Amino acid sequence: MRAVEIRSRDRAEPFVTEDGSTIRELLGLTTAPVRSQSLAEATLAPGQATERHYHAESEEFYYVLDGAAEMEIDGECSSVGVGDAIVIPAGARHQITAGDAELRFLCCCSPPYRHEDTYFD
Repeated sequence: MRAVEIRSRDRAEPFVTEDGSTIRELLGLTTAPVRSQSLAEATLAPGQATERHYHAESEEFYYVLDGAAEMEIDGECSSVGVGDAIVIPAGARHQITAGDAELRFLCCCSPPYRHEDTYFD
């Protein structure tokens, strides 16, 4: 039988990624026994944007928990807010810009997020 893995958000130490967002990796390659996906919470300060980038291998889902933002994927822009789920295909260049309040969202990646799979324009 496999052991159950439950991680508290409070145990996930925040760090700043190369794209500029603050991340708490909840479940990932370095924090849990995962092989096929990862889950992190990201935050951006009001008006802050990630650096436009793409992942060659990972497909991402974003799920907005708090705040509002402008989401750009391959040149197409959309306003997003609480409760919105966003699909970012592997290879799609993307950037998210927080609105007037702090933005907090979940990032789900498959295969799991790796710094080496992040590329900038």
